[in-house]
Amino acid sequence: MPIDEAEVAKIAQLAHLEITEDELKAFTPQIAEIVRYVEQLNAIDTANVEPATGGFTKEGAMTDSTTNDVVRPSLGERLALEEAPDPASGYFRVPKIL
Repeated sequence: MPIDEAEVAKIAQLAHLEITEDELKAFTPQIAEIVRYVEQLNAIDTANVEPATGGFTKEGAMTDSTTNDVVRPSLGERLALEEAPDPASGYFRVPKIL
């Protein structure tokens, strides 16, 4: 899959990233190289590799990973804010991050 500047611009737009023309020219060969590197995985013979069975035991049985929904009373504002280092008007106050 050839990666050109149009593809990189489209990816940036989909990711809501603003990139300059200089960044577009710098990123295009870098992203193309990454894609070429990952495409090497297509050359690997996986015919004798068993598929992964995440969520199953070694024997192949599905594990029980569900829990019953149980209605419980909430913690409440007072208890929730009791250990907060800097509560303010019923909320957790946190440092501004720019």
